Amino acid sequence: MRVRTALVAVGVLLMGYAVVGATADPDLKPAGVLLFLAGVLAGHDLVWMVVLLAGGAAVARFVPRRHRPVARAAAMSAAALTVVAVPLVLGFGRPPDNPSVLPLPYGRNLAAVLLLVAGAAVAAGLAADRRRRSAAGRGRGRPAADRKQSERPGGGGPPPAGR
Repeated sequence: MRVRTALVAVGVLLMGYAVVGATADPDLKPAGVLLFLAGVLAGHDLVWMVVLLAGGAAVARFVPRRHRPVARAAAMSAAALTVVAVPLVLGFGRPPDNPSVLPLPYGRNLAAVLLLVAGAAVAAGLAADRRRRSAAGRGRGRPAADRKQSERPGGGGPPPAGR
């Protein structure tokens, strides 16, 4: 709780610093700033959240339950990275007479980063499966007669003969 309070306090201080700095700017156009903030809010709530919710629904439909948290984190990370990198990949702002403005192969680099995200997700899923299998294997060492009735294959039924 203290960490959250400290983060909120730091956020409020940074926002106050930004507002004071903006109001000290003689070229500030408050209507333009409000229009920009409204656009960012609309873009976030009407576009970005809809895309993330649709992606989460797709993950829930096509990915097994045990892998959903990892798949959702990977999908959200890949979406955020792609949104940030698309202007660089498409070369927005690159003047044709100056090739040093955006000199890197951004498409190849985005593909490499997305492959790293996918690889990390697969590795996390495999590690979770390995932990789950080893935990399940430890419970199989007891004979069936020693297990609780709910642990027996078939879920229940009469106790074994001899009891």
